[in-house]
Amino acid sequence: MISTDLLLLVGAVLMLAGILAGKVGTRLGVPALLVFLITGMIFGSSGLGLEYSDTSKTQFLGTVALAVILFFGGFETRIGDIRPVLGPGIMLSTVGVLLTTLFFGGFLYWLGTFDFFTIHLSFPIALLLAATMSSTDSASVFGLLRARNMHLKEGLRPILELESGSNDPMAYMLTIALIQYVTGEGEGSWASIVSTFALQFSVGAGLGYLLGRVTTLFLNKINIDNAALYPITLLCAIFLTYSLTALFQGNGYLAVYIMGVVVGNNRLVHKKSIETFFDGMTWLLQIALFIVLGLFVDAKDLIPVAPFALLSGLFMIFFARPLAVHLSLSVFPRISLKGRSFLAWVGLRGAVPIIFATFPMMNNIEGANTLFNIVFFITLLSLLIQGSTLPIVAKWLGLDEEVKKKVSLFGVEIPQHTGTSMEERKVTPAMLDEGNRLMDLNLKEEELVILVRRGENYFVPKGKLEIHSGDILLIVSESSSN
Repeated sequence: MISTDLLLLVGAVLMLAGILAGKVGTRLGVPALLVFLITGMIFGSSGLGLEYSDTSKTQFLGTVALAVILFFGGFETRIGDIRPVLGPGIMLSTVGVLLTTLFFGGFLYWLGTFDFFTIHLSFPIALLLAATMSSTDSASVFGLLRARNMHLKEGLRPILELESGSNDPMAYMLTIALIQYVTGEGEGSWASIVSTFALQFSVGAGLGYLLGRVTTLFLNKINIDNAALYPITLLCAIFLTYSLTALFQGNGYLAVYIMGVVVGNNRLVHKKSIETFFDGMTWLLQIALFIVLGLFVDAKDLIPVAPFALLSGLFMIFFARPLAVHLSLSVFPRISLKGRSFLAWVGLRGAVPIIFATFPMMNNIEGANTLFNIVFFITLLSLLIQGSTLPIVAKWLGLDEEVKKKVSLFGVEIPQHTGTSMEERKVTPAMLDEGNRLMDLNLKEEELVILVRRGENYFVPKGKLEIHSGDILLIVSESSSN
């Protein structure tokens, strides 16, 4: 039995090693999450000998992490950005996932018919394996885009945000439905699978929206003295939403994503501190999850499945995902061929497929360990090939635009719920035509100067303060909706 002190020491060393390795990997253009996976493998049973094989705890950590990650993905999604791309995004996250499962599952079944492979899958098992691999990993994609300061043309980023946030629930439902079919639960009929889909979607979407509205109202009205408790209260609401939705047989992942969209697009007290808290929490859970998944796999078990998994992974990357994307988006001609090609390339696999691959193990499906090892191998391959080349492909297709990050000279932000906007305005000679005092400036009635910067000096704005050309005014104004 490992003592608490030793457990904390090992956990801290693993996290620090992962973070430091991730920093180096990012500079080299390698996805940080791939480095976290490899870090776990290095410390695991085939590396430094740290034994870990608890499937239920791994699945629990995956569920908790995925719930928070999906919520924060929805929280950061702006409805104004995704509204014009609702059609393509939803098509990719539903039809695209289904087509990927069918194409990839068919190939897996066909590949298993060759005698020189030791892996032979029945068609339902091949579909199950494909379903676990059918969703993309938004954390890896946007981590790379942010690291390279890239902005995608043709509105591709909102499409990717919407797809990556909503395709995990679809892949989850496909995985669960196929497990039920294989094990004979729920009568094992296609009719029961369709009804399960309808129930999961409707309950998940309905409760996600309803509890998102209730949570927003509750946070704005609760009036807690300690502002640090607001993010913790919201974290409790996330798990409450997931659990209640699952209790009513809905899709908890879909519910927390929709809840995030609702909460993130409404006025919210202490929104900046909440965003900062969940940004850090998301990274913590991602790092912990990927390291644990790396520990969970035995690297020696990847060798026997390597030939089968390598060919399967290459088919997924170069054929199954691109074909599914192009067919799904064929009804949206405004997305160019280059745009569709880039969306096809951003089929990055990550933690979600590995988590879903533990479900067959928990349900004692024959050959589940082999399925898990195949999924893990393909995930490594996807992160290495697609993750490392994502910026290169964007530039090659001419879809990237460098956008300089706007740096605040004051380091001041206004909470969104106040209904005000803030602007940093540089004083020009023309602005001083009617006088060089602050009270002489021709400002709008709703505008108020709250601070003046001159070089490295700051001045409290008073009416008689002399203003110089080149000064920076920090101006707050009421929004038009107030």
